Amino acid sequence: MSLLRSLRLCLVARTGSCQAGPLRLQAPRRWHTSHAGLGLTSASGKELLMKLRRKTGYSFVNCKKALETCGGDLKQVNCETDFVSRNLKFQQLVQQVALGTMLHCQHLKDQLSTYSKGFLNPSELSEIPAGPEREGSLKNQLVLAIGKLGENMTLKRAAWVKVPDGFYIGSYVHGAVHSPLLHNLVLGKYGALVICKTSEQKANLEDLGRRLGQHVVGMAPRSVGSLDDEPGGEEETKMLSQPYLLDPSITLGQYVQPRGVSVVDFVRFECGESEEAAEAE
Repeated sequence: MSLLRSLRLCLVARTGSCQAGPLRLQAPRRWHTSHAGLGLTSASGKELLMKLRRKTGYSFVNCKKALETCGGDLKQVNCETDFVSRNLKFQQLVQQVALGTMLHCQHLKDQLSTYSKGFLNPSELSEIPAGPEREGSLKNQLVLAIGKLGENMTLKRAAWVKVPDGFYIGSYVHGAVHSPLLHNLVLGKYGALVICKTSEQKANLEDLGRRLGQHVVGMAPRSVGSLDDEPGGEEETKMLSQPYLLDPSITLGQYVQPRGVSVVDFVRFECGESEEAAEAE
């Protein structure tokens, strides 16, 4: 059982050479009241109660019930949820955040000779304009969505990637759900962007990018590595030396090399990932 329900939608939005996604929003969970047994009268128990109260804004009664349910483990703050993600109002908010992130990416003044990648933290996301058809900032849109949905939510983080000619952004969303009313909106529990460099435009780049994204989602590498890395041991965290997800008899580097594409970077998001993992990225 967890204290909070984390809602994080992986989304890909694309215009030209700028791509935004995935992004993360978090919503508190409705409390479950099962077993008791945690001593909350002690000094440590009261400290936990106050900490959870400050973190969530919930009443002391609900916080006490949640702590009893979870055995006082404040680290259990992330799990998957579906009920809010199916709501059109929430999907519209996700779309606004993604488009706002993408517009932010497009307006950046950076070199065109190589790719750019960045992350937006909660305060940065809050101040981004809501878009050409919306007034105010994303913070304003978030407040409106909270009022309509009755769920307290916070903007957590978003990623953006921008590439010049000669680069390609592959994307993959696992468990993808397409919104029936919002075009180009893809929601899912895992998402990845893979930045590739190629000397010429190839017809199968979209399929190749999707396969590379599948590998990133499934194998969770920590770095790209190089084609010279030997498989096994500590190298298992390096993408190119990992067994290729769809054919473990070869490494990912062996799969990519004959296709004339170089993998240079990636972004991976996972629903329910820890705060530590998000900060490390």
